[in-house]
Amino acid sequence: MDRISLGNDEFEGHNNSYVLEDPDGDELALVDTGVATPDVRDDLREGLADRGYEFADVDAIVLTHFHVDHAGLAGEVQDAGGATVYVHEADAPLVEQDPEETAALHERRRAYLDEWGVPEGPKSELLEFVDASSRLEGEPVDATPIEDGDVIDVGGRTLEAVHAPGHAAGLCCFELANGPETADDDTAFVGDALLPVYTPNVGGADVRVERPLEKYLTTLRTIADRDYDRVWPGHRDPITDPSGRATTIVDHHRERTENVLDVLADHGPADPWTVSAHLFGDLDGIHIVHGPGEAYAHLDHLHHEGIVELDDGEYRLTADDAELDLDHVVAADD
Repeated sequence: MDRISLGNDEFEGHNNSYVLEDPDGDELALVDTGVATPDVRDDLREGLADRGYEFADVDAIVLTHFHVDHAGLAGEVQDAGGATVYVHEADAPLVEQDPEETAALHERRRAYLDEWGVPEGPKSELLEFVDASSRLEGEPVDATPIEDGDVIDVGGRTLEAVHAPGHAAGLCCFELANGPETADDDTAFVGDALLPVYTPNVGGADVRVERPLEKYLTTLRTIADRDYDRVWPGHRDPITDPSGRATTIVDHHRERTENVLDVLADHGPADPWTVSAHLFGDLDGIHIVHGPGEAYAHLDHLHHEGIVELDDGEYRLTADDAELDLDHVVAADD
């Protein structure tokens, strides 16, 4: 797979922008573009130049989701040559930078920070970080919305959109139906649905997602069931055992659920910020929302399973020593 490695000191580490070139040279497409910073812009520009292209030559951009480290440069590339930008309909308003949708996202985040019990100091630090990060969004995009099951032809490839929510409401994998990458492998672009080193944040990464852990576990089951030979993630190197990696992440969330229950058992009723502090310690930057968001995702899941109850912002165990079948509670096919 032809990929351009893009610098990223802000979030999960090096991003990937995948270059899809029609064998006849008639069409050029990118999957994700990186964040709108000067260094990353240079990375993308130089990567295309090494292949004999410039921004204006890009005919199509496929975005796995709205996060700025994946979509930040899409508007600038589109402005240069009129590229069509495909993104799931749930994320399209955000990459278009629709003022109402953007304001609603920020307001929802502020409401959750209060609900999760985040103190004023860390909350102010997080909101300042978010405001400063707005420069990373780049230029607005004229988006072409897609949904689960849509098939698009870009860069000489046929891609099927596979909706994969959890980390983000509109996150999609894109399964390749043809091209040299599929000669020996069933493969897909997976964005942040599956990462080779980190486990994608759920709960804090996109506060629009209802029941974030349940949705992400379902996404992991979808990836495992499709039984790809390899996948191409939004960060770092290809994953050569996607089903195994998906299972490992399910196991990680089962263990995290156990840790959340241990916090409540050892320390009593707690809000997500307090649970996060026991799990992750001190937080700064974007992690001020990622930490309690992750704790919330697990507490919310346990609440819906009837294992904890919510009272005045705090979660408490429904029984002191409940015998829990976590294979059922944290199962990828819930």
